[in-house]
Amino acid sequence: MNIFHLSMECYPVAKVGGLADVVGALPKYQNKIKGIKASVVMPWYNKKFIYENEFETVFDGFIHQGEDMLQVIVYKELKSTLGFDLYLVKIPGLLDRENPYGYKDESYQFLAFQHGVLHWLSAMQIRPDVLHCHDYHTGLVPFMIQNCPSFEFLKGVKTIGTIHNGEYQGQMRWDMAKYMPWFDSYQWGLLDWDGYINPLAAMMKCCSAFNAVSQGYMDELYQNLRGLESLVQAEHAKAFGIINGIDTEVWDPETDAYLEHHYTVKTAGEGKFKNKKAICEEYNLNPDLPLVGFIGRFAGEKGADLLPDIVWKSIQQTYGALNIIILGSGETHVENRLLELNYTYTNLGLELGYREPLSHQIYAGADFLIMPSRVEPCGLNQMYAMRYGTVPIVRYIGGLKDTVEDISTGGAGILFNDATVDDAVNAIHRALSIYHHPGLMDELINSNMNFNFSWVKSAENYVNLYQQ
Repeated sequence: MNIFHLSMECYPVAKVGGLADVVGALPKYQNKIKGIKASVVMPWYNKKFIYENEFETVFDGFIHQGEDMLQVIVYKELKSTLGFDLYLVKIPGLLDRENPYGYKDESYQFLAFQHGVLHWLSAMQIRPDVLHCHDYHTGLVPFMIQNCPSFEFLKGVKTIGTIHNGEYQGQMRWDMAKYMPWFDSYQWGLLDWDGYINPLAAMMKCCSAFNAVSQGYMDELYQNLRGLESLVQAEHAKAFGIINGIDTEVWDPETDAYLEHHYTVKTAGEGKFKNKKAICEEYNLNPDLPLVGFIGRFAGEKGADLLPDIVWKSIQQTYGALNIIILGSGETHVENRLLELNYTYTNLGLELGYREPLSHQIYAGADFLIMPSRVEPCGLNQMYAMRYGTVPIVRYIGGLKDTVEDISTGGAGILFNDATVDDAVNAIHRALSIYHHPGLMDELINSNMNFNFSWVKSAENYVNLYQQ
């Protein structure tokens, strides 16, 4: 079975969030299953990975988007360095940028990527068994291969759509339709939702099947998908929930190249403290205090707007008997308030931006990781934390409730119900009471590190879905 994953991100080529981690791991694990050949197709970016590896040109052609003629060049990475074939689509001036997102012509950019990929496959007579479309950026592919005569060769190819985050749907005004490959106008209803072209809605209408990245999140989408709830309900026969995994070859405290001190389950106590001490030295924190970490975007869906008050209240109520380390960036008002707190309190370590090495060090060195999410389709951070023996403090939502069980019911994490400052701070108080019982803390570290969040089972679940 030949599978092509279509995505705007893939770790380590280009990463903004969890989508990159999924696309960088899932095909690698699928290729370990007999009879499966999985590849990734993504845009070209001016990134370090591209210039450090060898590529060959496998296609050079042109597409028309409205009155624009665009050159499409497809490169293939020569050595399958990532454990799968990697194809990069380059369109000069459009798909040759520094970053995946943040441009004024994003909709045009995403259209060009999808159009270019299907043109390449059609022109070269490459017919996969499955086109796996990740998020709305590739959501128009199922519609195009069924309704655009230019891609008649691909008609009938099965398509899977994965919803990594339904908060983003890619709505476009209808005047953008002129940039799409020609299709009969009577098919407009497959693209439309509330008077706009909605790529996520089109994906759900036209794909062979779609899934959310956890069963918990899939259940929530029936009641909360930013206006698409009735569509999910109508298409329920095509809807599935498949939990993400993590790449346990990359995320391994025994071999992780980003860590100063490696450790195993047996040496976790000593190893984690050494990594904690290294972080505390860098950010002038006291290593003898419990360390609570946060890693992520400063966005409302992550509950990041709660962070400043969580930090302030936690430090005040514990009289400074804990440290907090935060790695992230995003909403300016959140950044500014955290900067003020960082200036005021010596208990706070703050790194604005994103540093991959530091994220690994926090997972290894922190005692707890807090995730006060309002929306969490799956969540990978809690899995990384548990893999490194760090106890997750998470809201009971989406994929978090699928992967973390509270200590009170025999689990190894700490759950709270509402995305509020008080609920999060109360959960931190529970964590600190556990921290001061070393035997119990050691049990939680051991239990978390023995959880199996490998992609092996999830990769098999996706293959089963393809075969259905």
